[in-house]
Amino acid sequence: MIEFKGVSKNFGRTRALDAVDITFATGKITGLFGPNGAGKSTSLKLITGLNRPDRGEVLLDGRNPMDSKVDIAYLPEIDHLYPWMTIRQAASFVSDFYGDWDGERYKDLLGFLGLDDEMKIGKISKGQRAKTKLLLCTTRRSRYLLLDEPLSGIDILTREQIIQTLIRDFREGEQSIIISTHEISEIEGLVDEVVFLDRGRVRLQGDAEQLREERGMSLVEIMKEAFRDAN
Repeated sequence: MIEFKGVSKNFGRTRALDAVDITFATGKITGLFGPNGAGKSTSLKLITGLNRPDRGEVLLDGRNPMDSKVDIAYLPEIDHLYPWMTIRQAASFVSDFYGDWDGERYKDLLGFLGLDDEMKIGKISKGQRAKTKLLLCTTRRSRYLLLDEPLSGIDILTREQIIQTLIRDFREGEQSIIISTHEISEIEGLVDEVVFLDRGRVRLQGDAEQLREERGMSLVEIMKEAFRDAN
């Protein structure tokens, strides 16, 4: 379980998170939704220990995230791959750092995603780079998988393949996935739980199916209503 307890985070005069309380359920896929600048990326970085809260605390299974990094696979929004590497070299680089690297799964996902590990990262398309980032992240048998805008700027066919990969390899009850995105309609059918963030505050959170049934709306419509009421 991942818990935010009264978490605030400032960057200069900008308050990225404002007294946030969130519980991310274990063994579920949670959608962390909101517009750009809502605090989604900041939240993920707090979970990974890349940032620390100014107030409150973030707990991962009751521990400080700095003591739990081995349990987390994190896919940042920025392109962090070295262009001079082949996919095989990048995989070797990542596998040296993490004991939960699964070589058989790597080979399986490589074929499923239509990638060749002799491809040079600096010479492949944007969609192939997105799939390579996902490959390197999901090949690990991590308990927590954090994805920051994994569909941003990607063509529709690549988006579908990324979503299929997540569905195919999700281990319900064993793994927890948090997907940060403003592309809600693309993954609406994938998520079990939702958290709507706006300007650093939680506007709404709960079970995705229950919210849809209670309100008779899609998650996109629910978010629009929640943000309109907040404003």
